[in-house]
Amino acid sequence: MKNNSKKSIHYPAALLACLWAPAAMAQSGVTVYGLLDTGLAHLTNVNAAGDSVTKMPTLTGSFPSRLGFRGIEDLGGGLSAVFTLESGLSLDTGAMAQGGRLFGRQASVGLKGDFGTVSLGRMINMTYVATLKSDIMGPNLFGISSIDPYLPNARSDNAVGYLGNFNDFVIGATYSTGRDASAAGGPSATGCPGEAPGNARACRQATGLLGYETPLFGVNASYDILYGNAGAANGLTSSDNSDRRVTANAYFKAGQLKVGGGVVDRTTRAATGVTDSDLYFLGMSYPVTPLTTLDAQVARKDVKRSDADATLLVARLTYYFSKRTAAYGGVGRMKNSGLSAIALDAGGTVGIGKTQTGVMAGLRHLF
Repeated sequence: MKNNSKKSIHYPAALLACLWAPAAMAQSGVTVYGLLDTGLAHLTNVNAAGDSVTKMPTLTGSFPSRLGFRGIEDLGGGLSAVFTLESGLSLDTGAMAQGGRLFGRQASVGLKGDFGTVSLGRMINMTYVATLKSDIMGPNLFGISSIDPYLPNARSDNAVGYLGNFNDFVIGATYSTGRDASAAGGPSATGCPGEAPGNARACRQATGLLGYETPLFGVNASYDILYGNAGAANGLTSSDNSDRRVTANAYFKAGQLKVGGGVVDRTTRAATGVTDSDLYFLGMSYPVTPLTTLDAQVARKDVKRSDADATLLVARLTYYFSKRTAAYGGVGRMKNSGLSAIALDAGGTVGIGKTQTGVMAGLRHLF
C-alpha cells in the first residue's frame, strides 16, 4: 500500500479491524502493527468553578494508540492456530495503558476454521463488537465512550470466546471465569479477578452477539452481564451485585452516506441500589471530498427515576494524507442536567450539572 494513495476512506472504524484480526488472515506468519494517535483539546467547565483547560488527552484522540502482534499457522485441513498480543499506549507520557499491563488490549490464542474462531485469554468481548459498525464516532475523545466508559473498554480477562460469520449472519459469545484482574488503569480496570473457590458467580461475565451484517446494512443485538465480588469497583462488592447491558444496533449506506445508531439498556444492581438507564445514539459519516470525511453524532443518556440525564452533540472532520496518515479536528457539547456530571472528553472532568463544550485537533498514523 503506497503512502501517497489519494483514495477516499469511507469507514474510519476500519482501523479497529484488529479486534478479531486473526480471522482475516489466510497464511502462516506474524504481523507487527500499530496505531499512533494524539492531539490537543480545550474544554470548558472542567470543575465547579467553571474553569477551562487545554491538555493533551491520555486515553484517546480519534482512536486509542496501540502496538500489536498477530500471527497464524496453517495446521492443514482448513484449520489454523492464531494469536493476538496488543499493548495500549499513552502518547502524552509514553506510558503503557490499561494500568501498565504489557498486553492490556488483547492477549489471546485460538483456533480458526470454517466453524469460526475460538480464542482463550484476555479479549474484546461482544459488547465492543456489537457497536463497532454502528457507532460512527467510535472511541473518539468526544463520543458515547464519554457517557459509558465501558463501551470502548469492553474486555474480559480469563475468557473463552467465539466469533463466526455464516453467510452474513454473525454469532459470538465470551465467558469469563474472572473478568478483570487489575485494580489500576481507569475505566478498563475494576479489580475483580474471580475464580474464587466456593463462589461460582464471583466476577464471572458472559456476553453474546447475534446479527446480520453486510457492507451496505446490518443489525445486531448483544447481551452482557458481569458479576462482582469483594473489592471490586463500581459498587459491585458482592457476587450478588451485577451490571447488565443489552444493546440493539443498526447501520446502512445510501450512496457514500453511512448512518449508524443504537441503544444501550443498562441495569446495575450495586451495593448502593439499582440504577436503570438507556443510552441512545445516532450518527452519520460522509466523504465531503475524496480526501475529507465528516462525522457527526447525537446521543442521550436517560437515567430512570433520577434527574441525571445528559445530551451529547459532536462533529469531526478528518483529512486523509494517505490511507495510513490523517489529521482531524472536532467540536463537541455535553449538556448535563440535574446531578449529571458526564465530561465531554473521555476520562475528563466537569462540574455537576454544567454544560461543557470542547474543541480538539490531532494526528493519526497507522502502521
